[in-house]
Amino acid sequence: MWGGLFSTFDCCLMGLRGKEDPWNSIGSGAITGAVLAARGGPSAAVRSAAVGAILLALIEGVGICITRMTAEQFKPVMPQPPDPAQLPPKPFNPTPQSTQAGSEFDYQPQYQ
Repeated sequence: MWGGLFSTFDCCLMGLRGKEDPWNSIGSGAITGAVLAARGGPSAAVRSAAVGAILLALIEGVGICITRMTAEQFKPVMPQPPDPAQLPPKPFNPTPQSTQAGSEFDYQPQYQ
């Protein structure tokens, strides 16, 4: 009974407010507690509403804390560029890159 009422009120609050956040659950807990204790009179309904709101606030608060504590381990890490001192030397190529077709023996070095 409690779960059905809570889910109904949670969906109603979500539709009315247009948001899905912890306040919907806290409000749903308060409304559910009040509705379930309504037969006991207004004072019992208010007490049950307070207990329901506090209970759901604690549950939501613990969930938020756990999410924040574990979020750090899933944070993306930017890869570090390699250290230039540890890179292998660039290969030396004495022949210039030619756009014309030919063999590598067509290059004649210019001596001055």
